[in-house]
Amino acid sequence: MSRHEVLVGIDAGTSVIKAVAFDADGEALASRSRPNVYRAVAGGGVEQDMRRTRDDTFAVLAELVEGESGLANRVVGLAVTGQGDGTWLADASDEPVHDAWLWLDARSAAEARELEARPDYALVYERTGTGVNVCQMRTHLTWMKKHAPSLVERAASAYHCKDWLYAGLTGERATDPSEGVFTFGSTGTRDIDEAVVEALGLGDVRHLIPPVVDGVEQLGALTAAAAKRTGLPAGLPVALGYVDVICTALGGGLFSESGAPGLSVVGSTGMHMRLARTAGDIVLNDARSGYTMCFPGSGFAQMQSNMAATLNIDWLLDVAVDAVAFAGGETSREALLPRLDAAVAGAQPGQVLYHPYISKAGERGPFTDPAARAGFTGLDTGSGFAELARAVYEGLALAARDCYDAMGERPVEIRLSGGAARSMTLRTILAAALDRPLRLAERDEAGAAGACMIAATALGLHPSLADCCAVWVDSRLGELQAPDAALARHYAALAPVYVRTREALGETWQSLAALRSDGNGSA
Repeated sequence: MSRHEVLVGIDAGTSVIKAVAFDADGEALASRSRPNVYRAVAGGGVEQDMRRTRDDTFAVLAELVEGESGLANRVVGLAVTGQGDGTWLADASDEPVHDAWLWLDARSAAEARELEARPDYALVYERTGTGVNVCQMRTHLTWMKKHAPSLVERAASAYHCKDWLYAGLTGERATDPSEGVFTFGSTGTRDIDEAVVEALGLGDVRHLIPPVVDGVEQLGALTAAAAKRTGLPAGLPVALGYVDVICTALGGGLFSESGAPGLSVVGSTGMHMRLARTAGDIVLNDARSGYTMCFPGSGFAQMQSNMAATLNIDWLLDVAVDAVAFAGGETSREALLPRLDAAVAGAQPGQVLYHPYISKAGERGPFTDPAARAGFTGLDTGSGFAELARAVYEGLALAARDCYDAMGERPVEIRLSGGAARSMTLRTILAAALDRPLRLAERDEAGAAGACMIAATALGLHPSLADCCAVWVDSRLGELQAPDAALARHYAALAPVYVRTREALGETWQSLAALRSDGNGSA
């Protein structure tokens, strides 16, 4: 790949759509973005306008091309990734059937439990390596068949976000090996598995599932219509990237030719991954939780995913903003956030226990319970805001440990990505709770970069994915941060208390969920 050549990556997240241009060495040259708006609906639903998401993707590409002189003539490939899970239904004309159901949608909690109770569920977990939870397409389709059959009757394709955008760019109907396999497939074949589809009770909607296309090996081409809207040349090679978390993992350093590092992405959700080099290296657990996703090239990213990570910090800051307003003052998240690290760093560790299950969709890693909710344990009159804030940070770290322990032995080194990973205080607590050295993956826009690395490999711009990683990733890994030994011992003693407490709370969560939905309480 010459220095003149440019790759453009699209990363369509839940809240922001980005288009980023990279040079031959993986340096980000320019980017454009737009907010991606979603809305809550009755019954725990969270939806996004499919047409607007596609239009805004075309728009940010056009803004990037228009804003960077000569860019259109230098671009040799386009790659697309996006938010995972959810269900984006389109009809035979590739028009939206309904607004997309996002991964945040909690309507199908009962259906998730029904799928887990099916006679052949063991087969589903063994072949996909992925537990059923409320945010997945297979759960959404089960709900729709029961409660809104007209949606599936009108649909011709059940896309994920990036698949929907790829169809708009290329006119091709496809899904990638990561989402296709963990939802409906087999890690052994890296393709859709008909026995899994039948075991889920979804054989009658099998026609909605697009074929699996591996962007490392097969490229689409930008249509004339998409070229006109974006300013990019018609026929430009387009790679269907893997789901955003896999692209982020690739761009953030999960790939290694030697050893098997871990990677934690600390964003709105918390993703904790280990690299399994073969299907035989995948570690399944008795709770039948977690995700196993095909990794570009070969191997698998095995992961446990907390439904909420920094969403817990956002909630804490919002409570503080409300308290200030209650006292007649005024502040904001933005004003409080810079002061939060200092408050946490100054508080004593382990004074209060916090379980970070703040999402209305419950929890999916390392256990699956749509009724799970956040809570503090151990409050007393000495528990001030700093102690609560420290407990929230520690809760995120102990949840990460809980997730890694469900996947076998913790990796010898864990790499960090995501906005919250920039917090030295959080990194110190994470390193001690995991009792492993951490290394910051110092790359902005890791998701878009990972998608472009897939395109670069498919285009032959690098001899192999390993060569691409050596250029794009390895030079951007930060120095190792060793865990504080005394703090690590403290958290080693606290971790089993954390696990026993959350195991004991299961019945309470179910009772509270029943009260919330009994017609006398709030839904």
